Amino acid sequence: MSSTPSHSYSFEGWNRSNLRALARWPQLVIVLLLLGVTAAAFAVTERLKLERSPVTGTRVDRVFSPVCECARDVAVVSFVLRGRETVTLDILDKDRRSIRTIVRNRREPRGRVSYTWDGLDNLERVVPEGVYRPRVQLERNGRTIVLPNPIRVDTTAPVIRLRRVFPRVFSPDSDGQRDRVTASYRINERANAIMLVDGRQRVQSKFRRVEGRLVWFGRVDGHVVPPGLYEIRLRAVDRAGNRSVRTRAVPVRVRFVELSRERIEVGAGRRFSVRVLTDADAYRWLFAGERGAGRREVLVLRAPDEPGSYTLYVTVGGRAASAAVEVLPPE
Repeated sequence: MSSTPSHSYSFEGWNRSNLRALARWPQLVIVLLLLGVTAAAFAVTERLKLERSPVTGTRVDRVFSPVCECARDVAVVSFVLRGRETVTLDILDKDRRSIRTIVRNRREPRGRVSYTWDGLDNLERVVPEGVYRPRVQLERNGRTIVLPNPIRVDTTAPVIRLRRVFPRVFSPDSDGQRDRVTASYRINERANAIMLVDGRQRVQSKFRRVEGRLVWFGRVDGHVVPPGLYEIRLRAVDRAGNRSVRTRAVPVRVRFVELSRERIEVGAGRRFSVRVLTDADAYRWLFAGERGAGRREVLVLRAPDEPGSYTLYVTVGGRAASAAVEVLPPE
């Protein structure tokens, strides 16, 4: 009678222990399944790392403007296919939504392929400014690749301000004095500055900067321009190709040598004077069979005793100015 309770107690204890063990089995199975899935995913990832990408040699324009009406109004997407493929290429916005399909299910041979995006969406509207990414889908390979190369759409034109043009009168004669005209500027973003002379581009900055100077040496196609008035304007072009509005026009004068008067009347045998406008240190003159050199701004000469029409010539570096001199009879 006394052993029966003891045996019953052991059996019940064993039963509870096994029940607790059995209760842990679902947790163990779940852990093993998770480990198995993780291992499988890791193996797939490692295999993909070891596999060569079906796309290589990617070249994508980083920034462009679809409204610039210039050579940069499209973005080029180019890459090399390692084998023949059926390609679908579309453009994704910042939220990874497809906004433009460039090509769909196009059969392409092995090698480099190139496509262009005009900055429009599937409804033929210009997309908002921002960053976009090209996505490549390969049917045969079963791969979808979002290229790591961002494309920035920029449709805002820069603003340039002309600060100063100096000097307003210059002589491109290579004598080291006032041989060039300099225009200083400031732009609201990094951009190239362009100098327009009478509406034609003559100078462009080498680097994109927010401020700087442009220098024109008074030459066109390697030749010195003739004397006269010229209009200077500036314009800015940003990296995307957007062009600013032209600045106000500033007139400058190319002058080698000028005389203050084109016609002079003087009595026979009398002295007369004329201002010589030049930045040269010296000049030469020719009048009524006589010649000489001068350095002063005001040239003083004596009229011949014989009345008549004469011409005064003043030369600087092979360039001449002239004035008609009418010698009147003595009163």
